[in-house]
Amino acid sequence: MTPDPFHRDNHYVPQFYLKLWADDKNRLWVYRLLVSHSHIPLWKRQSVKGVAYHAHLYTRLGSIGESDELERWFGAEFESPAQDAIRKAISDASLTRSDWKRLIRFAAAQDVRTPARLNEMLQRWRETLPGMMKDVLQTGVQEFEIAKRTGTLVPREPNIDASEFPVRVTTERLPGGKGGTLQLEMSPGRDLWLFFLKRQLLTRTANVLMGHKWTILHTPDHISWVTTDDPVVRLNYYEHGKYDFGGGWGRAGTEMFLPLGPHHLLYTRIGDKPPRRGTVLSVEMATHLQRFMVEHAHRYVFAVSPDKNVEEYRPRVVDADASAKEQEQWRRWHEEQIAAVQALKR
Repeated sequence: MTPDPFHRDNHYVPQFYLKLWADDKNRLWVYRLLVSHSHIPLWKRQSVKGVAYHAHLYTRLGSIGESDELERWFGAEFESPAQDAIRKAISDASLTRSDWKRLIRFAAAQDVRTPARLNEMLQRWRETLPGMMKDVLQTGVQEFEIAKRTGTLVPREPNIDASEFPVRVTTERLPGGKGGTLQLEMSPGRDLWLFFLKRQLLTRTANVLMGHKWTILHTPDHISWVTTDDPVVRLNYYEHGKYDFGGGWGRAGTEMFLPLGPHHLLYTRIGDKPPRRGTVLSVEMATHLQRFMVEHAHRYVFAVSPDKNVEEYRPRVVDADASAKEQEQWRRWHEEQIAAVQALKR
């Protein structure tokens, strides 16, 4: 039996999903938000296979070498189960409770597995990790002291493979055996991100999404949804012209939505009863939501055909230096992440 190929190129927006915007040759129209030269066409038709991926985005260095376990996990737990549910949703067929759960889980995964969310989390960790590590150390020392006095075991997180968590703990006892030092080192990079996705966000925190009331809304005639490389929008809308994309999965009033194809939108407003499934939005409302999708995009907008409104909502940036710098960062991504993990194991 031929072994399954290693998943080197990780599509953070699944190919089956993007095919909903593609022609019969699996090509869709792509609008790039950062380009190196003004002569590059505004829109380009590209293969679904050739967009929305990075090499080794989800690769981990496990105990027996490089592992694509996370890519396979995303496929088995979120992508494959969602395919039939999305097909039923966009054909306006009846949806079971299980179908709704699969759609919501797919939206949760698409919200957190993109480079845009990676950048957001890494920036947050750079600012907060030192304080978090100090708190963890203090809590750990207290637990050890209590355990020593009472003769009980120190509680630990169950079923966690130490190789999954990018941390190094070192201890040094003082002369005479009275006390010592405990040092904690952690790398805020790929392994921490993937650990957080699998062990926290998509297995625990995402359960809160199941308690919200969801619906599927339709576009009016002559409007087609676009989708993007960061396709789940978490919108806080305060008043006309005042909004942000910092909504939370459990925050009352946050609107969360994901295009399920050019004419269907998975939607909830947390804490509210949504419109009836199949409701056709007004042109004004659909236009607003389309604008939010484009403004929320990271580097790419995908469409069934070129859309001049997209160019108006989000004029692209022409910057050769920024484009080259970002490409170089991704070229070095895997090598640097492996080196960071190996440094913690020395």
